[in-house]
Amino acid sequence: MRVVMFGYQTWGHRTLQALLDSEHDVVLVVTHPKSEHAYEKIWSDSVADLAEEHGVPVVIRNRPDDEELFARLKEADPDIIVANNWRTWIPPHIYNLPRHGTLNIHDSLLPKYAGFSPLIWALINGESEVGVTAHMMDEVLDAGDIVQQHAVPVGPTDTTTDLFHKTVDLIAPVTIGALDQIASGQAEFTKQDRSRASFFHKRAEEDIRIDWNWPADVLERLVRAQSAPYPSAFTFHRGKRLEILSAVVSEGRYGGTPGRIFYREGEGVVIVAGADARTGLNHGLAITRVRTEDGRELPATAYFTSMGGYLVARP
Repeated sequence: MRVVMFGYQTWGHRTLQALLDSEHDVVLVVTHPKSEHAYEKIWSDSVADLAEEHGVPVVIRNRPDDEELFARLKEADPDIIVANNWRTWIPPHIYNLPRHGTLNIHDSLLPKYAGFSPLIWALINGESEVGVTAHMMDEVLDAGDIVQQHAVPVGPTDTTTDLFHKTVDLIAPVTIGALDQIASGQAEFTKQDRSRASFFHKRAEEDIRIDWNWPADVLERLVRAQSAPYPSAFTFHRGKRLEILSAVVSEGRYGGTPGRIFYREGEGVVIVAGADARTGLNHGLAITRVRTEDGRELPATAYFTSMGGYLVARP
């Protein structure tokens, strides 16, 4: 099939590579310009560079809503558009243009975790598996019929980086498998159960600020979700920002006020956590490694030289 590819960052790069390695003919690539957004500088393999290396024409747009692009798409005469990690709305006159419509590749197990940063949100929420879904695009974002979907388990110590590497390897088989189904003449696919759908926004600074009212197990997953190269979860100590690089749920249960720097346990320092910490029934978050405002990384036991005081959300 003649394929136009819309994509960005490493997800788009992997999709384009899979298409180039397949029997399908990539006739045009549309990608975004480079971004200074913190999350868009991560996993930033260039779709444009890969296309140009293979002699595929490239169009760079923030939004696909101009007449010049539409003319280029009509001239390309695609059988299908394949999109992965395209960051803005694609209008109906574009996604309906090809003979077989538009296939979107999304890094979650739809209908859950539509939208942005699905791996981070899924890890924070304690999901047991994540994956990649190929679905037909329609008027609702990430809501079209599912063509193929593959899952991988989430391990007890997995970070978002681990999950990225697990799921990015699914892009090629999911994409090409879905295209093979469509090329064979299949036109009926699996409807999404919209009662199970969830839709998440982009991550921002506020989303990595630690709220000590959260339970310790959720905070531990937040720290893993924001592991390098993602921006680290942070709190404030004595008016200065403190990034939490690693932590575990405490073995003991600790009562008091959320955010209290309370007790050395093993290689960590336990912070009281949970809105109902006053009951004494909660585990705490045992911080094991931190980064200070001036960039020093050190064990929590070396940073917290005495117990007492509080970690807080704002200086």
